[in-house]
Amino acid sequence: MGRIYNFSAGPAVLPEEVLKEAQEEMMDYRGCGMSVNEMSHRSKMFDNIINEAEADFRKLVGVPDNYKVLFLQGGASLQFAQIPMNLMKNRVADYIITGAWAKKAWKEAQIYGDAAAIASSEDQNFSYIPDCSDLPIRENADYVYICENNTIYGTEYHTLPNTKGKLLVADVSSNFLSRPIDIEKYGILYGGVQKNVGPAGMVISVVREDLITDDCLPGTPTMMKFKTQADANSLYNTPNCWCIYMCGKVFKWLLNNGGLEAMNAANEKKAALLYGYLDESKLFKGTVRKEDRSLMNVPFVTGNKDLDAKFVAEAKAAGLENLKGHRSVGGMRASIYNAMPYAGVEALVKFMTEFEKENL
Repeated sequence: MGRIYNFSAGPAVLPEEVLKEAQEEMMDYRGCGMSVNEMSHRSKMFDNIINEAEADFRKLVGVPDNYKVLFLQGGASLQFAQIPMNLMKNRVADYIITGAWAKKAWKEAQIYGDAAAIASSEDQNFSYIPDCSDLPIRENADYVYICENNTIYGTEYHTLPNTKGKLLVADVSSNFLSRPIDIEKYGILYGGVQKNVGPAGMVISVVREDLITDDCLPGTPTMMKFKTQADANSLYNTPNCWCIYMCGKVFKWLLNNGGLEAMNAANEKKAALLYGYLDESKLFKGTVRKEDRSLMNVPFVTGNKDLDAKFVAEAKAAGLENLKGHRSVGGMRASIYNAMPYAGVEALVKFMTEFEKENL
């Protein structure tokens, strides 16, 4: 069987060019006689890999000098605890709840202090982004927290909240590197890489340097202090060497293909094709308010569970994989990350058109 079109929400599709490069280097990385999977993280060879990856990331995103780039383990979910441990000086934080992951982060933060849900879209099953222009942000809030793109529900912030001068912390796991980023709008921007950047097993956290101190909550483990990781350049302990190597290759692929502005243009084109079809379809319909639609994750339904199941099964047989929606939304979901080619979305829309003709 050849390559399929993989619409998985994560771990997700990676650029074929990157996979082929990794395949070529699997047994012998650049003449050193061993795989990246075998080399010491303290070696000169790996030091070059991690330094090059960070330099390319900084160039790609435009990371200012007063921000640290950390390659951390534990995925985005560990950040739910690490952020309050490091930032909750007043034990007060305000959270905007736009999906399952923002809600989990909020619940975790409640362990460490007074974490309030100051806005939520749960009343309509997270199918929209609440108005964030004038939120009841508290005077002593240490930060305001958002999940910028909601993988499960297919919503995305197209305008950042008005935080009224408070620090903004954002989980960008599923729209990471999909469009240009103004890092200076954030105190911390972080994302699990397995959706749009690399293989599973790592989070990249971009942290403003003044937030990296020893002044953490009492009982914060050494490994959970941003300062521990920053002082050691992400090498305090053995990092996820393979993931750093693979992400580094993706950064080069992005740079070589026009950077984040080119990715944004390509992603808008793919999303316009799919949403355009959904808006005209008599069988399928999108589940998200139009102005809040994600460019990365597109949920849709027929309104009939049996027909949804039939669609997913027949799409799989046609080489269109991982289209089943999350259980909390049902139906289908197409994740069309950076590495999904336009041809993949064309193939999906063609299949949907044929399915609609046969099942209306």
